[in-house]
Amino acid sequence: MTEDKPEQPGPLNPTEEFTSGEIELGRVLFAGECTFMLGAAGLEQIPETELPEIAFAGRSNVGKSSLINALTNRNALARTSHTPGRTQQINFFNLSERITIGDLPGYGYARAPKDQVAKWTRMVNGYLKGRRQLVRVMLLIDARHGIKDVDRKVMKMLDEAAVSYQVVLTKADKIKEKERLRVIAKTATELSAHIAAYPFIHLCSSHKGAGIEALRADIGRIAQGDR
Repeated sequence: MTEDKPEQPGPLNPTEEFTSGEIELGRVLFAGECTFMLGAAGLEQIPETELPEIAFAGRSNVGKSSLINALTNRNALARTSHTPGRTQQINFFNLSERITIGDLPGYGYARAPKDQVAKWTRMVNGYLKGRRQLVRVMLLIDARHGIKDVDRKVMKMLDEAAVSYQVVLTKADKIKEKERLRVIAKTATELSAHIAAYPFIHLCSSHKGAGIEALRADIGRIAQGDR
């Protein structure tokens, strides 16, 4: 007997999109061992794996590391920094021998020489376009600011490379409910014009824990090959 899914899922209460069984599977997945594999400073260092892979991408200081830490219930699995652009490599993690996570360097700002920034950009673009096991890119957008031009450049590149990506609105606790409704509607409208954009939008707060349960469940679906 299969468990019925709700008829009216919505991004403001994303757990409605998932059954209780899927929520539990997501919890179990992220309760498992999550180990750091390596930090790749060049394409030649990116590990070969057979596991499905997701990547977290976003502007510098959007909260990627904080979100990964919140998902895995670990305080320092992914390093956080008050200096935007500090991460200079792609960090890979093995989650429960079920799925690989790639933590990409933030784009759009970096306190580094321009030639080094260009090197990082080429590496990330090469990874996104050439990674056969990459199933989904979680594109993090600060809910306070919405999609910016620098995000649109990445979205265009992902569209052209036919790499599926899904928007996760971060720092949702920093804005009021009315503003959340506005930014979700505006984001959904813009995403509808992008061929590689997955239509379901996550709304999360790493600090408050809001939306974390649903995002775990969604990644659990990906790990099972359901999406």
